[in-house]
Amino acid sequence: MNTRVKYTIALLSFLGGNIFAQDVHFSQMEFSPLTLNPGLAGANSPMQGIVNYRSQWNSFAVPYQTIAASFDARLNEKKRRKKGILAAGLSFFNDQSGEMKVKTTSVNASLAYHLIIDRKSTIGLGIYSGFSQRSLDPNGGRWGSQYDGTSYNAALPSGETFNTPSFIFFDAGTGLVYTYKEKQGYMTQNNQRAINAGVAVYHLNRPGYSFIDKNTETLYVRWSAFVNAEIGLNNSRASLLPGIYFQRQKSAMEILYGLYYKYQLSEGSKATGFTRPAALYFGLYNRFRDALVGKFMFEWDQFSAGFAYDINVSSLNTASKARGGFELFLRFNIGNGGGFRARI
Repeated sequence: MNTRVKYTIALLSFLGGNIFAQDVHFSQMEFSPLTLNPGLAGANSPMQGIVNYRSQWNSFAVPYQTIAASFDARLNEKKRRKKGILAAGLSFFNDQSGEMKVKTTSVNASLAYHLIIDRKSTIGLGIYSGFSQRSLDPNGGRWGSQYDGTSYNAALPSGETFNTPSFIFFDAGTGLVYTYKEKQGYMTQNNQRAINAGVAVYHLNRPGYSFIDKNTETLYVRWSAFVNAEIGLNNSRASLLPGIYFQRQKSAMEILYGLYYKYQLSEGSKATGFTRPAALYFGLYNRFRDALVGKFMFEWDQFSAGFAYDINVSSLNTASKARGGFELFLRFNIGNGGGFRARI
């Protein structure tokens, strides 16, 4: 069998047998907040915009590419003596997979309310809803029926029928988020402590999701849970930022865990504003039974840019040559500085 066909079949089998029923995911989940938990709208920043890009499996197949963007803001930020934070968000993503160009394009709106428990913590509930379009190129696939006994033959009929090569569906879900932030006194003290934790449910309405029969195949609920934190190392410029992220969608499960090491280059001058805060982040994460993920981020004032690379360590590494995929993100944050720490 043609090596490319063999590896493509192996990839589809590895990804759960039903690749069409799994959501997109990022290795830098904390910087794709509204696909992690809709309750994160407004949780950590008065206003922020983020753009993400991911490409994977280009070492042996047509690359799987995902582009995403999100914006969220607090709606009552300037209101004094408020008992809670009202926030809204808007997210977009476009995902294209394989030779059949299976595309999913989604636009979702989020609304969240964070109850202020005290000066250090909030608990918030968020909801999202929106529409998605799915499409594919029926002529782009390679099927077992097109194997003539010696090699792949595109002239042979595939025997596959797609009743709906393009359709639109409505989607909705909800999420709960807790944030805690203990601020530091000054840079050299470096005694801040912060934590974010949350759980979310996506696709609560179980929309039809099949190119063959939408009435018999629906999109499975995706459960998402996470905890991340920042721990300042006293009297130094360093901090540790551990995190763990869990997602499950039917039989597909992902556990990503690891640690960032942050080094504060400059604190920034609060009086004159001439010196801007800047920091470097170095991270190493593990996606359980799949990949090691190296991460790097540079933060300067309200801007952040990050890079991640997946080193495949699963049974696919013979085909992938350990090259899983890479990610980029850009973030502009208005208000309380950068990073992904809890800020009230």
